[in-house]
Amino acid sequence: MANSAVSNESLGGEKKVEYKGRKLAVALVGCGGISELHLKTLAAMPEVEIVAGVDNNPERLALIQEKYGIKKVYKDWKVMLKEVKPDAVDICTPNGVHAQPAIDASNAGCHVITEKPMAMTTAECVKMIAAARKAGKVLVTGFQYRYHPVTQMIKRFREEGQFGNIMFVKCQALRRRGIPNWGVFGQKALQGGGPMIDIGVHVIEMAHYAMGCPRPVAATGNVWTYMGNKKSNVVSCWPNWDWKTYTVEDLAIGHIRFENGAVLHIEASFAAHIEKDIWNFNMIGDKGSCNWDPAAVFTDKAGTMVNMTPAWLPHADFPSMFATKLKNFVDGCLKGTPLEAPGEDGLAVQKMLEGVYRSAAAGREVKID
Repeated sequence: MANSAVSNESLGGEKKVEYKGRKLAVALVGCGGISELHLKTLAAMPEVEIVAGVDNNPERLALIQEKYGIKKVYKDWKVMLKEVKPDAVDICTPNGVHAQPAIDASNAGCHVITEKPMAMTTAECVKMIAAARKAGKVLVTGFQYRYHPVTQMIKRFREEGQFGNIMFVKCQALRRRGIPNWGVFGQKALQGGGPMIDIGVHVIEMAHYAMGCPRPVAATGNVWTYMGNKKSNVVSCWPNWDWKTYTVEDLAIGHIRFENGAVLHIEASFAAHIEKDIWNFNMIGDKGSCNWDPAAVFTDKAGTMVNMTPAWLPHADFPSMFATKLKNFVDGCLKGTPLEAPGEDGLAVQKMLEGVYRSAAAGREVKID
């Protein structure tokens, strides 16, 4: 497509971007809390037009109409797909409602991006990928942490052979007391699990991406629930969660083996008696290793053990990573540029998450197909 954006100076001296070319018509399915970050980000892209919103909550539909000027709103995504015929669909629903709207959107000829995790099961992911391939459309999983400058730095070091053969990766997404007190994060039927699938997924996906996306072949896991399903009077940053409907784990530990012999260990918690919250991964190879936070590389140079830290990296925060991931999706749709988080990567991560939960239920290591 021959699309272009040009900047003109407005009367106020600000740069106003005017897009010349056919815009990407995007519809949102799921207009809950996280959708507002999607809406703000997409609305700032001159090559995007937000054409519709779908949600079963009329209050959320009224809010996005008033706040973002979205004229067409629906309770049923199938009706929306038929009437609006968008170019792309952005899915921001709870995990249990990722697969079907994605499949229906692909079947309707739409590109699709879905919030993490890609779905509830690997079987759902396979169906989503098959539908997108059949339609010849883009399918992206919303993994923003692979766009983080530190993750990109570690990926570059690995690609240049600085770590050699990756042997072991340790991932941690640990909260001392951070059970979500909004949404349905504590309901296994709608989310598929607790901290492992909600926040562990982020650290797993960026570590797996940085290590070159090896194929997982087996998993071992354990999960425990000991705080979330009980009323608590402990002062915390997110108090008063719905403990009566809490059916997910508080703490999950997983161990993934890969086809190339590497091993990934993951720890994830909503609530644990630890000193402080941790968000990190370490990667050890036979020539060097690294740490995500603080960013550092450890290796041998000139007969000396050295620790290397970056002198400068681009600024990164949640909105900036969202902007990068959505820009990659939009460019993939409009220009056919390479996707950093294709559906196949979402499937690989889903296999690992599902493997940990299956192992925990079975009490033994399980194979990953």
